Amino acid sequence: MKSNWFKYVFIFFIVIILIFAILIMKDEESTKEELQQNASVQSDKVREIKLGIAKLDTMNPILSNNKNVQDISKLIFEPLVTLTSDYKAEPCLAKEWAKQSDNSYLIKLRENVKWSDGQRFTADDVKFTIDRLKDSATIYAYNVSDVVGIDIIDDYTIKINLDKEIPFFEYNLTFPILSKDYYDAQNFSNTYKNKSPVGTGMYKISEAESSYIILSKNTGWWNKNKELTIEKIIINLYSSVGELYNSFKIGNLDLIATNNENVQEYIGTIGYSSKELKGREYTFLALNTQSFFLSRQEVRKAIAYSIDKENIVSNILNNKCYTNGFPLDYGNWLSQGQEASAGYNLDQAKQLLVDNGWSYKYHYWQKVENYRTQKIVLNAIVKASDSTKVAVAENIKAQLENQGIRINLLQLSDEQYNQSLQSKNYDIALCSMTLAPTPNLNTFFGEGNLANYSNDEITDILNETKNTSDENILKEKYKRLAEIYKAEIPYIGLYNSKYFVAYNSELVGEFSPNWFNIFYGIETWYK
Repeated sequence: MKSNWFKYVFIFFIVIILIFAILIMKDEESTKEELQQNASVQSDKVREIKLGIAKLDTMNPILSNNKNVQDISKLIFEPLVTLTSDYKAEPCLAKEWAKQSDNSYLIKLRENVKWSDGQRFTADDVKFTIDRLKDSATIYAYNVSDVVGIDIIDDYTIKINLDKEIPFFEYNLTFPILSKDYYDAQNFSNTYKNKSPVGTGMYKISEAESSYIILSKNTGWWNKNKELTIEKIIINLYSSVGELYNSFKIGNLDLIATNNENVQEYIGTIGYSSKELKGREYTFLALNTQSFFLSRQEVRKAIAYSIDKENIVSNILNNKCYTNGFPLDYGNWLSQGQEASAGYNLDQAKQLLVDNGWSYKYHYWQKVENYRTQKIVLNAIVKASDSTKVAVAENIKAQLENQGIRINLLQLSDEQYNQSLQSKNYDIALCSMTLAPTPNLNTFFGEGNLANYSNDEITDILNETKNTSDENILKEKYKRLAEIYKAEIPYIGLYNSKYFVAYNSELVGEFSPNWFNIFYGIETWYK
């Protein structure tokens, strides 16, 4: 009996062990199958994408005037300082920088960077690039226009000397850096090497043919924190922008970016995903704060309250622009989303004038001062050569005159217009500019500004912010600057151009483009 009992216990334990063994084997098979599925999914993510360039001039990023090349070059070449999706400066090839004096910067370079041909990246490459920006026809000439010298301290330290103080000069260091050794003994502006120059970026040019260029992952890229899923990028070359648009429309391209306000007339409105952003072209009114009527704050405010920007954008610009109230209101991290515009309020405009002694008679706002009746009549200038701006100016004239603020609209030749701006010979000037990605607002508030405007507190803010990198201080000071701007109205922001990015709906990942870089988040993209 006792023997049989041990026999049954032994069999019981064997059965239990077999059951556990089977369960473990199944679990291992399940885990293996799951790993295989995950590997399959990962394999599916490692795809190629297709981009396009219309009218390729050169792949040398500092010689090219082609916006497609400038966009794509962000994948191949890198600057000393790059920008985040909200236009904040952050280190790239420069790991840190310091303002040594009003007109000098010390820059420390990364020491683990190599060009895609395996050569070391050093301070010599930075000096070589800046020298080429100084002696070549390039869109980046402005970035280094105030650089008067470059001192190489060692292989990874340089000192940049300026001819004057440039607030936030680090934002000027966003141009692509090129290899000195690669161009050694070459005619920089006219060499076959411009067909496929080497870079330090996440991708490199692996093939360059007459109808296409292929980018492959740069396996020696220094930034190991980003693991790219896109292995290969095919860049198709087109003889015209129309061909490029049509290629995207029929699905042969995965992404396009443009500031062409009529792009949807070519690619339609369905079959793809898209993002619309505020672009770089900023249009505004400069109010001459030293002129007879506009020296009065209530008149400037009444004008601001009397202009319906939505009316302009809708009726004149066919909704192809975004209304704007402040120079940095294009997504810059220091605009902070606060409303810096007075807004559209006709009743408030009238009340302001009444409260300050003005009366509305015979279709004029007027006031008796020193026994003389002063009627608000203002001279506004616009470039006659810009038909769109003329239409905008006429719309503003009509809106203001409906409120009893009379406007003499002067359509000037380009030369006359520029002379008037320089001499401040206007009450109102309709202006536009291409915004730089810097928070430097000296153009609007510094000496000789278009509004003939001065404010001691704003001057103090400009002086305090140009020497600090403390983000909390910058946010606090710029918030106050915007409050003063809204209260005193030296300018009236009107609208920004639109920047349009369209991409294949099958392209998955994080998309946070801006007009500086359309490839933020590319490490997450797959199809």
